[in-house]
Amino acid sequence: MIKLTNTRTRSKDPFVPLDPANVRMYVCGPTVYDRAHLGNARPVVVFDVLYRLLRHVYGAGAVTYVRNFTDVDDKINAEALRRQRAGAAGTLEDLIRGRTEETIAWYHADMGALGALPPTHEPRATAWVPQMVAMIEGLVASGHAYAAAGHVLFRVRSYPGYGRLSGRSVDDMIAGARVEVAPFKEDPMDFVLWKPSSGDEPGWDSPWGRGRPGWHIECSAMARGLLGDAFDIHGGGIDLQFPHHENEIAQSCCGHVTDDDPLGAKAFAQVWLHNEMLLVEGKKMSKSLGNFFTVRDLLDQGVPGEVIRFVFLMTHYRKPMDWTQEKRAEAQGELGKWWARTRDIAPGEPTAGLLAALGDDLNTSAALTELRALAKAERWAELKGSAQLVGLLEEEEQGWSKAYVYDAERNTYFLDMSANLTGSGGLGESSQIGRQTLVNVLFALGVARGRKDWSTADRIKAALTEAGVRVMITKDRITHDLTPDFDPAKLEGIL
Repeated sequence: MIKLTNTRTRSKDPFVPLDPANVRMYVCGPTVYDRAHLGNARPVVVFDVLYRLLRHVYGAGAVTYVRNFTDVDDKINAEALRRQRAGAAGTLEDLIRGRTEETIAWYHADMGALGALPPTHEPRATAWVPQMVAMIEGLVASGHAYAAAGHVLFRVRSYPGYGRLSGRSVDDMIAGARVEVAPFKEDPMDFVLWKPSSGDEPGWDSPWGRGRPGWHIECSAMARGLLGDAFDIHGGGIDLQFPHHENEIAQSCCGHVTDDDPLGAKAFAQVWLHNEMLLVEGKKMSKSLGNFFTVRDLLDQGVPGEVIRFVFLMTHYRKPMDWTQEKRAEAQGELGKWWARTRDIAPGEPTAGLLAALGDDLNTSAALTELRALAKAERWAELKGSAQLVGLLEEEEQGWSKAYVYDAERNTYFLDMSANLTGSGGLGESSQIGRQTLVNVLFALGVARGRKDWSTADRIKAALTEAGVRVMITKDRITHDLTPDFDPAKLEGIL
């Protein structure tokens, strides 16, 4: 049995799909104007795990997963205009298209590095504008929307259920939220379904003139077109709960009024799931604090995608997740040891304990506890099969983990610096793992030298010396000794 905490009902209930042969899930995807930051990646991993669980329980062919791309947006327009003013060739429309294509390719590469399976469908908003226009026309005809000054706006107070998802009344929302004030609005809470486009902005013909859709209508139209009027699960980050998801519910339900469902209450998503926000070393990630980074930043620094995924899984999706260097080191060490013991073993079936953990509101933290118990009991086949269900220890091993080896005779692990991970030639013989942090630092030193990143290599070597580690580097090897002054506490913060 799978139980999920439904944001709308505020309770953890058994998941009962509308059709077990056609389980349907929609997750809000990115607005493609720049690289995905680490916070953007958390819902990708959360709902990838849920997707894998649903496929395991109901069958791979019985699950449809939709995650969209918002490729028409003011932020995209602003970035293209910035490029044009900086001298980039082409029309603004060409620059917008080029930017979205580039960003989508980045997104696929970065999320693929985290082990995320491709969704069943990845619709782009620009391909669904006719369906959006048709949906808006229906809302205008039924009195739930109105045209004004080239815009079309949704009448929030025409939908009695508005606010149930976020648990606030409309008046409370007005008092506590930043709402766009415009003279053509009947009510401050009314939101845009369609907006006019200037001559150099992306635009489509419509009954209200040349323009483009508002953000909220995009997901409603794509979800309806690919999953039907009613489907099982809608997911996203908690930051989307209001106003985006609240607005999606209102316009979708009001667009699906029938004789037996006069409020459209049976339409749209049955279960709403929201993951909490991400912190970095205990603080909210922000450029002003200097702790803002993208997934690609971490990958380029040598942090493996599988390690990033492991760190995400350490925390339940409904709790804030704190990214720390300590967790990154712990994750890399554990995964390295698991790879050393399972790389030549066929995966077994996921254990009942692993399935029970995931079935309990996608408790990935408990799932990792089960994996650790399997490792302690040396049940390696079951560990591999169970880990693969959450996207770890996949069939194609990543290069970083090949350096971790196990010496059965001495029952110890080694970091093999001759693994030729960087394509720069052999890095030398094995170094015995003393402390996990030391392993990660030595490994980073080898990678930096392999990439010919001499400044980073020199910094790491100096920090090791300061910590009491004597490092010997020759043309083809890195070895080390621990001096009497070795202080493992000084290794913290090197990476």
